[in-house]
Amino acid sequence: MKPVLETKIVFLGIGLMGKPMARRLLAAAYPVTVWNRTYAKAAALEPDGAKVAATALEAVQQSGAGVIITMLEDGNAVAEVIQDILPALRAGSTVIDMSSIQQAQAQVLHAQLQAHGHQFMDAPVSGGVIGAEAGTLAIMAGAEMAVYQQMEAILATMGKPMRVGGPGTGQLAKLCNQLIVGGTINIVAEALLLAQAGGADPAAVRHALRGGFAESRILEVHGQRMLDRTFMPGGQVKSQAKDMENILLAAQDAGVSLPITSLVSEVYRGLLQTYPHADHSAALLALEQHNPGKRLGEQPDVLPD
Repeated sequence: MKPVLETKIVFLGIGLMGKPMARRLLAAAYPVTVWNRTYAKAAALEPDGAKVAATALEAVQQSGAGVIITMLEDGNAVAEVIQDILPALRAGSTVIDMSSIQQAQAQVLHAQLQAHGHQFMDAPVSGGVIGAEAGTLAIMAGAEMAVYQQMEAILATMGKPMRVGGPGTGQLAKLCNQLIVGGTINIVAEALLLAQAGGADPAAVRHALRGGFAESRILEVHGQRMLDRTFMPGGQVKSQAKDMENILLAAQDAGVSLPITSLVSEVYRGLLQTYPHADHSAALLALEQHNPGKRLGEQPDVLPD
């Protein structure tokens, strides 16, 4: 499906993920107006061709865009911004929320926008900053089929979209993704620490495991980060902690008990107090705190300020 390049887009939220995602849209020649609470972050996209607005409302009013993409910190931030821009939305606009929020919050936003004659899609992503920069994000879309088909070309500019069901199911799919990511990061940390504590070379163990049934993107990327003890953020602890809490809420709503997820949630809940902005592979640091005297490697920790 070829992009409809005359489609004007407003992108609200130019953070770690939003910046490269908006840049992909600009590179594909879409007219994009951007906004961020910290103006300088949005202004950084001006050389790429973006128009910069001082407020979210101004971005919608001045652009005349019919497609609004939000990439914000949490569901409360998304709801607040949508409430602000709602009076200025063109008739029949489509709001695509690519943030990671609660499924119930996405369903409320869908109902609210639908009541005002607008379309909604929840389309959270996975793949981190690397995937956002490369345009290879996994995009989990929850929308009516007609809405998805209208927006598919725009989503494809930023990654690989897949419709997983109606409104709200994109967030459910993302929670399933984060459940696997959070759990696997912790298991990789345990495996590498066990390897070293037991007398093996943890880097060699990681290399030996790759290509077998234990291979995963987590073992590849986060395993190396743990060996290097480099915890500069891709996905942040605060985001993973929020996602784990949202998973438990979704499980409660579905009447499902997730015992392993509950344990992983405790890990990130604790890390949130000390390393909120570190990469979520900092789960290794929590594991080492549970094992006094045991440490993976000799390198100093590299952590955000």
